[in-house]
Amino acid sequence: MERKVGTVSRGIRCPIIREGDDLAKIVVASVLDAAQSEGYSLRDRDVVAVTESVVARAQGNYASIDAIATDVRRKLGGETIGVIFPILSRNRFAICLRGIARGAKKIVLMLSYPSDEVGNELVSLDKLDEAGVNPYSDVLTLQKYRELFGENRHPFTLVDYVQYYSDLIREEGADVEVIFANDPRVILNYTKNVLTCDIHTRERTKRLLRAAGAEKVCGLDDILNAPVDGSGCNERFGLLGSNKSTENKVKLFPRDCNDLVLKIQKSFLEKTGKHVEVMVYGDGAFKDPVGKIWELADPSVSVAHTPGLEGTPNELKLKYLADNDYADLSGEALKTAIEDAIRAKGNLAGSMASQGTTPRRLTDLIGSLCDLTSGSGDKGTPVIHIQGYFDNYTN
Repeated sequence: MERKVGTVSRGIRCPIIREGDDLAKIVVASVLDAAQSEGYSLRDRDVVAVTESVVARAQGNYASIDAIATDVRRKLGGETIGVIFPILSRNRFAICLRGIARGAKKIVLMLSYPSDEVGNELVSLDKLDEAGVNPYSDVLTLQKYRELFGENRHPFTLVDYVQYYSDLIREEGADVEVIFANDPRVILNYTKNVLTCDIHTRERTKRLLRAAGAEKVCGLDDILNAPVDGSGCNERFGLLGSNKSTENKVKLFPRDCNDLVLKIQKSFLEKTGKHVEVMVYGDGAFKDPVGKIWELADPSVSVAHTPGLEGTPNELKLKYLADNDYADLSGEALKTAIEDAIRAKGNLAGSMASQGTTPRRLTDLIGSLCDLTSGSGDKGTPVIHIQGYFDNYTN
């Protein structure tokens, strides 16, 4: 019988993962138990994805505020440090900021505006227009910002992040000065030692700062990129992708996940005879239409994945075929013609018949699906099982 269901994404409930757990064994057992419980079976080219959070937890990849402070002091001198372009997040950055402030005598906090890198607003574009402020060129002091815009609380968390971050820095014993600007080189008017906290634009920011005469420049990826006093670390991403664990500790992005995805893939093949693709995923990409927030705080959507997930979709746009190539057909004749076109398709790069299909990497598309399926709260589904993703109209 012809299959009537396309892509299915299932959140798989798992035990609570602890440091030292055999994660590959838990993932495979959880997926197979779910399949048996729900009455379905695995198929070739299914995708099993594991959120980065439980991978890092199983690895025990944690670090304390003191470890952050030690590394910041060692790499940036421990005096006045410019901390620029942080995202506005209690979970993602506040605990890191505690460690950074503990490793300095003064923090010059430079916030991008009207929003941070992932879309959290400090002030609306409408208010900027009303005030005659040009965010591309104007530098605002804290006093000027308050005079023009007053207190601005996040629409969902109700936190005034300007006040919150300032108080947090002072609690760690450092002085703080807050400015608002979007040109990273502005910070050099205050200090030559800079920690840039942007995620996806960090290499450009570092380049501009160095070319403009900065003496010491680090990104969050340069802090805890090696162990400090026995702490966890991430050689590639440092503090990027970290989350709050406790009031004094962060969970870092996971390390060395290639062996894990291959081990899980091999185990599924041995137990089911099916070739399953596997990935470890971070944030996907969804823009909240009300809060205007992009879920892109992790430095990478795919931490690791099996080779079968490389590449981009190679798909025909069915409505283009129906409206153009086969506009004179209908019913079974139209269905047969489209099926034949799909079977005969080659590499569709640049073809008008593929226009409108999503031009993103498979890992980014699948990671977004996984992130939205698993959520970030109490669902208890850190593993996602996707079926039918690589199917088409002929399957």
